[in-house]
Amino acid sequence: MKVSQCPSRTVTVNGEKYLYFGGTAYLGLPDHKKFQKLLISNILKWGTTYGSSRNANIQLSAYDEGETFLATFIQSEAAITVSSGMLAGKLVVETLTPSTDCFFHFPDTHTALKTDTSLPVFVKDHIHPRLLDNTIEKISILVDAVPSIQIEMIDLSVLESISPTKEITLVIDESHSLGIFGNNGSGIFATINYPSIKRKIMFSSLGKSLGLTGGVIASDKNFIQQIRSNDSFVSSAGMNPAFVQTLADAKDIYLSQHLKLKEKLAYIHANLIQADKIKFNADYPVIYPSFKELSNLLTTQKIIVTHFKYPNLKEDLYRIVFTAKHKKKDLDKIIGILNQL
Repeated sequence: MKVSQCPSRTVTVNGEKYLYFGGTAYLGLPDHKKFQKLLISNILKWGTTYGSSRNANIQLSAYDEGETFLATFIQSEAAITVSSGMLAGKLVVETLTPSTDCFFHFPDTHTALKTDTSLPVFVKDHIHPRLLDNTIEKISILVDAVPSIQIEMIDLSVLESISPTKEITLVIDESHSLGIFGNNGSGIFATINYPSIKRKIMFSSLGKSLGLTGGVIASDKNFIQQIRSNDSFVSSAGMNPAFVQTLADAKDIYLSQHLKLKEKLAYIHANLIQADKIKFNADYPVIYPSFKELSNLLTTQKIIVTHFKYPNLKEDLYRIVFTAKHKKKDLDKIIGILNQL
């Protein structure tokens, strides 16, 4: 379906208006009027792009303000922005590689965290034996905060079973938890407190919830300095400075939109009939319906949801996405349909 305008709570296709429950704009920010005004104001100040290295002699204060906000929001010692969430993940892995003896990954780890040599944490539902042996080594564990096609946060309790001879660095992709879970949408980074973890690192796309194209890496100050010294970081341009400044300027909007999203999810939880085909988590704004026919049924009712071919899945991925932008009447319509299945 080709459209000529960015979808919001509605989308127009071939001249007909549909309700839109797709995409990933969880906080409903891409066409939020006050948010747009902040961004436009910052574009007028900082321009449409800035192509210099972040380590060049001219340093833009926009990065200081935006990254200070992110570190405070995420509750990390430091944070740094890059041009995309995918690049953020690649930079983290690249920076860790020289000091990591072995990478491990949880099931369904996102492409941004893929490494050719990574081993699975679980082998046939059992912990990988290398994680249990007495070899002294530094390991990095790669995980999505919310795995693909899941609606619950990842269970990290397996970390308690890993041999104490392993020095653990945990790398967590928060692209689908930042702005949703945690205090005011701050994500889950601050809540991960397993004593076995030597270092924890989060990275995330900023486009999924926070409404701006870019990525963030957050961790301790020493690791963020390593990122800043990474050749790939030094030789690439940074995130759009107007966007980074907007992160700091929009903090009150983020809080209010997160509250609206929580209210919408509570309403859905109170009115949606739970079923095997339609599983819903009151803290998470996505449903993965288990039968593709639902998409066609919803389309006949003037509702469009997202579906596309997702890596490692045999069939198309179907997503029903709720955002802070949806109105009660929108929710009533789709809930009424889902409750009749």
